[in-house]
Amino acid sequence: MTGRTRTASIRRATSESSVELELNLDGSGKSSIDTSVPFFDHMLTAFAKHSLTDLTVRAAGDTHIDAHHTVEDVSIVLGTAIREALGDKAGISRYGDALVPLDEALAQAVVDISGRPYLVHLGEPDGFEQHLIGGHFTGSLVRHTFEAIAFNGGLTVHVRVLGGRDPHHIAEAEYKAFARAFRQAKALDPLIDGIPSTKGAL
Repeated sequence: MTGRTRTASIRRATSESSVELELNLDGSGKSSIDTSVPFFDHMLTAFAKHSLTDLTVRAAGDTHIDAHHTVEDVSIVLGTAIREALGDKAGISRYGDALVPLDEALAQAVVDISGRPYLVHLGEPDGFEQHLIGGHFTGSLVRHTFEAIAFNGGLTVHVRVLGGRDPHHIAEAEYKAFARAFRQAKALDPLIDGIPSTKGAL
């Protein structure tokens, strides 16, 4: 079982955005989020709360053009910070699975902290990716978020929408399901000795 602090602090700046992010994987779900994209702030707050990850994010970007760059860049930094904070992954549960409803919407997420980036993302209704949520966030950005986190965090992630009608509810159920699955996967398990892989590395 690792005794180190599982934290990360990252700054990233490009011509399209600037991001400052701090996280603690062994937190209580406290967050302070300002990405300049209000619905994304809401989703990151939900992620922190339901994954028990303390998270601080400050970001600014060319949202006068599109929210895409800022959302994607924050997600890249979040995935990178997760990978850094996990360290050698000694003692983690590794796998997590969650099924989360939000009124009529239902989403399932499965996370494997595998070191092998992969995303399977299925089930959003036709037209969801074009829908504008909260006036500034298109439905297509939900997949972009999971893709950037998975590929930069070294995670295998499966997300399935099993039902839903309201785009806000569908998106929020997806983020919360991912958060709950990640919470299980990152948890330190006292029964696990070392790296939870027959290969000895993740």
